[in-house]
Amino acid sequence: MNLSHIAAPADRPLGVGILGAGPVTQAIHLPALARLRDSLEVRHIMDVDPAVASSVAARVGAASSTSLEALLGDPGVDIVAICSPHHFHADQVIAACRAGKKAVLCEKPFAMNGEEAARIAEVSAATGVPIVVGAMHTFDPGWLAAEQNWGDLPAQAHTIRSSIVLPPNARFEDFATEIITRPTTGTPDYADVEVIKAMMQGGIMGLAIHDLPLVRRFTPDFDEIEVLQARHVRPFGYAISLRTPTRVIELRAVMNSTWKPEWTFEAIGDDSALRVDFTPSYVQAGSAVATFSRGSETSTFGPYGHNGYEGEWRELAELARGTRPAPSAQALIDDLTFALAISAATVQDVATGHAAATETAGATA
Repeated sequence: MNLSHIAAPADRPLGVGILGAGPVTQAIHLPALARLRDSLEVRHIMDVDPAVASSVAARVGAASSTSLEALLGDPGVDIVAICSPHHFHADQVIAACRAGKKAVLCEKPFAMNGEEAARIAEVSAATGVPIVVGAMHTFDPGWLAAEQNWGDLPAQAHTIRSSIVLPPNARFEDFATEIITRPTTGTPDYADVEVIKAMMQGGIMGLAIHDLPLVRRFTPDFDEIEVLQARHVRPFGYAISLRTPTRVIELRAVMNSTWKPEWTFEAIGDDSALRVDFTPSYVQAGSAVATFSRGSETSTFGPYGHNGYEGEWRELAELARGTRPAPSAQALIDDLTFALAISAATVQDVATGHAAATETAGATA
């Protein structure tokens, strides 16, 4: 019997089960959930490594297991968070929906291609289980305040920028090399086009993807995206210029030994502009600050008392209790399709540029 339509009692915390007990779970979700313990309670941690599962579960007094079936069969679990490797996401989201859970959070990306996304949307619609993708910036109260006050800027914006400067961390280093084997020296072979292609794909699907749903809000013709230039930035980063018939999009990122992290999103129109300054990933410190300018007038929104990580869990609690309408499955599919299109076009541009450079070098040798 499908129990997903039965609202959870408001007088008890909702039970959370987490698939995957790696850095995202330990450094992001557990601290956020600890601040929401009156409404959400971690009850089950699953990881393929039994020592990791039991150790992380012990921190929060939860049950542990090494199988998806054990977690989904736990009657104390109302919400499932999927923090496993990407290629498991689609099947695990679908299994959680069919298990009659009340809501599902899936880390980015929630599917590897359009076919998987369509299957997820179909099962979500059939079971009535809402799905939230962990794009934390879309749940940040600074961004939400900007959304409520930007007026006609999405219609008139001509330039959109996402700019990220961060110190390195293991998660994004892994994204950059998960498709290939790490060189034995520990230093990527920057002369190998396959290495650069993998790093660029990892940059889009592991880092830029945080802001691509925001970019899409200001890009009505997002399905006509074209890559003008794509460059890898050492040691791990990218500089990508894109355009549609009506928009110019700039995606920039670098991860180095910077002393001052910065993560900004900008949308610029003819007579108004928005800048949102986000806190870096993994940082549990307040919300974004949004600054909206029109002519000589400037309005600032934030910082607020919680960040986007906590915001997405607040959203999940309301969805599970039936106090908020479910998000559009088509919007999730469009966000994913947008990211996949940019990733594929970027990788192709890098490959084409490398082939041209190799041909030129051969001709002049």
